[in-house]
Amino acid sequence: MADLKRLEELCRVGRALVVVRSFEEAEVLQLVRDAAMGLDRSLRIWTVLSGVYDGILSQPESVPDTTDPVKGLTALSHNDDARMVCLVDVAEHLDDARVLRALRDLVSAMRSRNGTVVMLDHSARLPEVVEAHATRFEPSLPGREELESIVRSTVQRVHRASPIAVDLRREHLDAIVRNLRGLTRRQAEEVVREVAAVDRRLDESDIDDIVDLKRELIRAGGLLEFVRAPTSMEQIGGLDRLKSWLRSREGALDSAGLDTPRGVLLLGVQGAGKSLCAKAIATAWRRPLMRMDVGALYDKYVGESERRLRDTLHQTEMMSPVILWIDEIEKAFASAGGHSNDGGLSRRMFGTLLTWMQEHRAPVFLVATANDIEALPPELLRKGRFDEIFFVDLPGEEARAAIFRIHLGKRELDPGSFDMPRLVEASAGFSGAEIEQAIIAARHEARATGSGTGQALGTDGLVRVLGESPPLSVTMAEKVAELRAWSRGRCVPAE
Repeated sequence: MADLKRLEELCRVGRALVVVRSFEEAEVLQLVRDAAMGLDRSLRIWTVLSGVYDGILSQPESVPDTTDPVKGLTALSHNDDARMVCLVDVAEHLDDARVLRALRDLVSAMRSRNGTVVMLDHSARLPEVVEAHATRFEPSLPGREELESIVRSTVQRVHRASPIAVDLRREHLDAIVRNLRGLTRRQAEEVVREVAAVDRRLDESDIDDIVDLKRELIRAGGLLEFVRAPTSMEQIGGLDRLKSWLRSREGALDSAGLDTPRGVLLLGVQGAGKSLCAKAIATAWRRPLMRMDVGALYDKYVGESERRLRDTLHQTEMMSPVILWIDEIEKAFASAGGHSNDGGLSRRMFGTLLTWMQEHRAPVFLVATANDIEALPPELLRKGRFDEIFFVDLPGEEARAAIFRIHLGKRELDPGSFDMPRLVEASAGFSGAEIEQAIIAARHEARATGSGTGQALGTDGLVRVLGESPPLSVTMAEKVAELRAWSRGRCVPAE
């Protein structure tokens, strides 16, 4: 209803050109029909296959010889009865100067008769002369109440077609609705229909299936990716100060009585465990972790990259409460801090992100990681952008011992059978990821040398592998020392 009211208001105030970018064509067409009927206006729709036809009649006949975009748009310009026009996928034809001219004439004609042209397109790329007259309209994603209604109505339709058993308590339904957030109405309906139709049941066990299906839909978009986080903090070694900070703010992300945490910046040498910190936050707060693929945001068309970033941030808000992870943020906006040869795109993108960080109200917690402090624009480090800036150093002795115990236990090896003080000493300067890889390599080596099946791995073999592969802290000693020196007094140690 909110979308309908917004579209009707745009038509009432005389907006001659409204542009809607959406893949949900049927949903938007119905919205346009509802607006036309609510305003008591005639509606004409044009597509390249059908040409011009009446958008209100249930079985309309197409106007002859109007499938060509120039002829179709020209016919609409001369039709004084057309007070509302919807053009479907016309943007890709605007490279033709004749079609562009016909569209401009149509918009001018509709303005003179106080009508509205709605462009429904899958592409957001428009010529500047069209963009200058366009009002962008973004259909909203369904909220909690509408999603619950979609779940109920979809289950009823599936049940009428073939009976299904429904066993859901209130908390289960709430979990289903929560995990459908961020999807369009069509996507939400498809997900519910699929999980209900597979085994003719809808119960608590379907919640995980819904999460998996949503993960696939989000991944298909190419901009956001679900990241699996450990199920408990016991699976994460070290990071004691970060864990303490997280515990003090547990539940605050969506609490009405507290200021909502906004985000943290994680600095540290590559491989030191910043990704693990992002997962630790999602684990501690039991919230979904979404990673933004910033590289996929950039597009060759003017304005498209900024739109993709805005759409991605909006989608993240619709899935809130959620943890948003931007990995290696300094690479994503590498040219924002100085001169660039990208026409200012990086700076505009960075400005869009900063504005969102400052103004968004949805419970989205931003986790940004960075390896190169010199590449970070100074605006990002300003107080108020993040709740805290953590420095993720290489794990200390206690943390390394915990990491060994975790990864040995994951492989069904008894940590108590290893000389832990010796392993801790041999792994000085190693990151958690490097320790895990050393255990993997040592098991393969034990199998290859015939010393056992991998279960016979002992302290000697593991120490030997650790000694044969120097850690990143050795190969990049100068970089590590530089980062540590910079972090003193500027960052909170995560360890």
